[in-house]
Amino acid sequence: MLRQFNRQDLLGKRLVEKGVITEEQLAEALRLQDELSGDKNGSRGMLGKLLVELGYCTEEDVAKVLAERASVQFISLEAYPINPAAMVTISPEAARRYKALPIDFTEDDRLLVAMQKPLDILAVDDLRVLTGYNIRTVMVTDSELEAAIQSYTQSSTAAVEQAHAEVFEEEELRQETLHEMAEGENEKPAVQLANVILTQAVNAKASDVHIEAYEKSLRVRFRIDGVLHDVMSPPRHLHGSLVSRFKIMANINIAERRIPQDGRMSVRVEGKTVDVRVATLPASFGERVTLRILERSGRMITLEELGVAPHILEKLKKLINLPYGFIPVTGPTGSGKSTTLYACLGAVDREEKNVITVEDPVEYRMEGINQVQINPKAGLTFASGLRAILRSDPDIIMVGEIRDRETANIAIESALTGHMVFTTLHTNNAAGAISRLTEMGVEPYLTASSVVGILAQRLARRLCTQCKEEYYITREMAESIADFPLEDGEDEIKLYRARRGGCMRCSHTGYSGRTGIFELLTVTEGIQKLTLARSSAADINRLAIEEGMITLRQDGLAKVKQGVTSIEEVLRVVV
Repeated sequence: MLRQFNRQDLLGKRLVEKGVITEEQLAEALRLQDELSGDKNGSRGMLGKLLVELGYCTEEDVAKVLAERASVQFISLEAYPINPAAMVTISPEAARRYKALPIDFTEDDRLLVAMQKPLDILAVDDLRVLTGYNIRTVMVTDSELEAAIQSYTQSSTAAVEQAHAEVFEEEELRQETLHEMAEGENEKPAVQLANVILTQAVNAKASDVHIEAYEKSLRVRFRIDGVLHDVMSPPRHLHGSLVSRFKIMANINIAERRIPQDGRMSVRVEGKTVDVRVATLPASFGERVTLRILERSGRMITLEELGVAPHILEKLKKLINLPYGFIPVTGPTGSGKSTTLYACLGAVDREEKNVITVEDPVEYRMEGINQVQINPKAGLTFASGLRAILRSDPDIIMVGEIRDRETANIAIESALTGHMVFTTLHTNNAAGAISRLTEMGVEPYLTASSVVGILAQRLARRLCTQCKEEYYITREMAESIADFPLEDGEDEIKLYRARRGGCMRCSHTGYSGRTGIFELLTVTEGIQKLTLARSSAADINRLAIEEGMITLRQDGLAKVKQGVTSIEEVLRVVV
């Protein structure tokens, strides 16, 4: 996020004077900013940020003008050789608190510090006291500063790992020792390492953490934007104590190492409360641990933010606001189905309707709805929970997943008796959901009568807005790509791809964040007839396309043409 100065118009005028933006672009940005602020007489807020979001200039353009006005030097951290000896003069916690990172020493023995607010006198004084150096501040873009601080935080674990290696000898640990190490004070290596892993995972916006033991090594990987990345390799002999630490935190039996186990915990990391699902699995060289990180958010993501195209969004909103029906969301594991279900629940009227969910587990806690966590050990399954929900006068029901025939039949019958039912299924496309329900034992006439629409989805990585590269393909090349959207007269098409090596903001991957790719099958009379005839998924899919359904591939390639993602990424996630 760019900084706010008191007189935003001067920033815009200076950008016009430099030829970065036009008078018309400035006027449009100011008009839009007035609308967003709702106060034409007050501050227009973050004009620089808005100009960047509109695509009129870059974050660097704005930062250079602000640096000029503040009489400080502007530096690009992407090109500047950061001095590690300078970085360690403050702790990672101080770097995050002051939004500042020492990057070098000047010739007159001052500390060169990149800051979000280089004119913050109080922060500069604090840094002078903390470091023992006189400070010279420089301005950088916020995205580069955040990326550099995050990278510094991650690299700071090297010292912790070295300390671990010095404390322990390579030997098999007894059960009592594991308990002592895992439950000990904060200075214990197992506790430190567990804290480091969780902190890094949250800062990196990882969805999963994989801790894997091999014969002579231990590997920690984060899944970020759907792709696994190696993060660290702690000493092998820390494996037992680290696994035990996570087991104790998640209330898992520490003595049992022969069978898979799972648990859950809530932790607070740098002011954020996150829920963590912990699963252990016996492997050849010791238990592996998988952590699923679910950050509690005060605001649920909307369907628009998921990347649902306007033409699909309009139809989907009509379906979810019907008084009754059955809407499954389909896709493979990790494709964002649960997030989409929550977004659908967020789009319905929760004031006048009774919304109840049955989930395993409750992934996100949401205001205004009643969420039920299944507990098979206590006899509370999806089927029994769904039966109980029906006795609680619901209007809208969300079933986390349909896993068996009994649950499928109850859910379908619920839709037929005046309830709107949302759920998830594991199928490759929307049409496959109908065949899957039939395979589960649901009679086709029940499916045809209850299902009103099916949403299939995938998640594709977004191109980094700071470093993506544009390139052009000819019409012949575009025509060789099946389903590529072309318009009359388009002889050369501008596309974008990930820059090799990326930048600091995207951790040098070329991608930052993810967007959804969707296809919505609306059940028509023709689809109902094919369902009753037990037709194949291919036949149902063919008719849906004839009736105007936009396929996953078509939606993905449309996002490629819009510059949101790349062709390679769409082909990776869509068959």
